[in-house]
Amino acid sequence: MALTLEQYADSYLPARGLPWPAAPMVKLAKAKPFLHTLPVKAVMWNVYGTLLAIPQGEILFEHEHSFVTDNAFEKTIQEFNMWNSMSRKPGAPAAYMREMFTKALTNLRMMGSGGEKFPEVQSERIWEDIVKKLMQKEYVFDTNVYGAIGEFVKKIAYFYHASIQGVGAYLGAAETVQMLADAGVPSGLLADGQCFTPAQIHKTFREQDANFDVNLAFPVALRVMSTDKKAKKPSETIFKAALAVCASRGWKPSEVLHVGSNVVRDIAPAKKHGFLTALFAGDKQSLVATSEHLKEPQFRPDVLVTELPQVLEIIGYGKE
Repeated sequence: MALTLEQYADSYLPARGLPWPAAPMVKLAKAKPFLHTLPVKAVMWNVYGTLLAIPQGEILFEHEHSFVTDNAFEKTIQEFNMWNSMSRKPGAPAAYMREMFTKALTNLRMMGSGGEKFPEVQSERIWEDIVKKLMQKEYVFDTNVYGAIGEFVKKIAYFYHASIQGVGAYLGAAETVQMLADAGVPSGLLADGQCFTPAQIHKTFREQDANFDVNLAFPVALRVMSTDKKAKKPSETIFKAALAVCASRGWKPSEVLHVGSNVVRDIAPAKKHGFLTALFAGDKQSLVATSEHLKEPQFRPDVLVTELPQVLEIIGYGKE
């Protein structure tokens, strides 16, 4: 049976012993927690910059330093044995792969908006375009390991992005989500992310808790992600989808806490749609909130946390 994306990220690749970029060091922001109990029935989490630390605070399609991107292309070509099916153009293999990648990315950006003000590009579709071109030149891959092409390209996407950006879970992330579940407060995702984002959560959280299972902690039915909706925050599309998910569970938005680190993309639109809001101000690199922002009612969160376990205080965990 082919590997799931979670198995590929958490077991298969680590066993290979390949070098990867390190997760970014957390830089504490100058902030004090502002906490009080709220009537919370569920928590919807932002991912990057809130649960997971990542350079620049979000997924990049190409690194700001071209040599890092070129190295990721070289690793990807070698890992998936692509070179024999690539055109023998002058120059390094990475240069040709960059050309293919940029063309596919540009085409998807041009055709994918559909009137959406904040469109999202699905990373696996870039690699699907590339792989299909390679298959015209007799490229093959091991379906027993990677699955059919739809699953294969997701694994390539994970590998490529893991090669340009290191990712790590914030301190206490796995424990907080588990303790919320123990208290009867389920967690979901309301976030910008790619097909491999749950696999990144799975891998990094298991480094904190070996028994963590992303599919139990964040049920698929409670995931509202930009890659599925083809829209990024602060799009109305993604927040209206979150409202529909909550309604299907019988939750009013005023009973659901959205935790994020960006007052423009997380807090303001969540407040607009009636959600309770918590600003995570535990990392200077991901925090987007100025003193001027916080003076404005539309940007001001209901609570402010500097460490993820403080979310437990908000739901009244441990109080009689």
